Amino acid sequence: MYTPIQSSRLYEQIVEQIEARVLSGELKLGDQLPPERELAEQFGVSRTAVREAIKALREKGLVEVRPGRGTFATDGASRAMRHSLGRILLFSQGKDAEDLVVVRELLEPEIASLAALRADEEQLEAMRKAVEAMDAAMDSPEQFIEADLDFHLALAEGTGNALIPFLIDPVVDLLREQRTRIFNVRGGPARGQKHHKRILEAVARHDPEAARQAMRDHLKQVRKDSAASKDGG
Repeated sequence: MYTPIQSSRLYEQIVEQIEARVLSGELKLGDQLPPERELAEQFGVSRTAVREAIKALREKGLVEVRPGRGTFATDGASRAMRHSLGRILLFSQGKDAEDLVVVRELLEPEIASLAALRADEEQLEAMRKAVEAMDAAMDSPEQFIEADLDFHLALAEGTGNALIPFLIDPVVDLLREQRTRIFNVRGGPARGQKHHKRILEAVARHDPEAARQAMRDHLKQVRKDSAASKDGG
């Protein structure tokens, strides 16, 4: 059964419409939204609902309010795209978590390879810090997993392609549950670290083939440890 829409949630419908215009490119960076009174008239709602919608859009990073000037679309469009992709992947995960694992196997070896060619020293340092953080968190699942996510995202940023982090971020983030299970498999964190360090070494010496293979080996081990976690091992 669907839940009837409550009048107190009208602002969410306004948010959805404006967000859709941002994602479609109809509303671009720097474009000014109509004044509050005009928006209320167009949507057929109260100005209070419009204010709530603008507040929610600001929190999403989609608009900014400039006192005395109005409300403008911001560069948060990419964040909205990321959020939408995450929702799509979450739906997919609910149907078949295997889909996410396959996506990683398709994307991440090539990401590692490209990072080996393009990563600069600042990005390499971010990878090193993530690996060091994992070393220091071998007894802390939450901290280890956050550092693990940071490492894979640093690799994505190391490709020099602005779209890749937005593609891979929701993928790796949605695998938190799997990462938690693997952490609790005997030897799981240590095996993961062995592979992370191999990937880092290959990227640092700018060896794309070695980086690609190291990531493939890592993801194979992830599959094995994930299977072991389901079997209670």
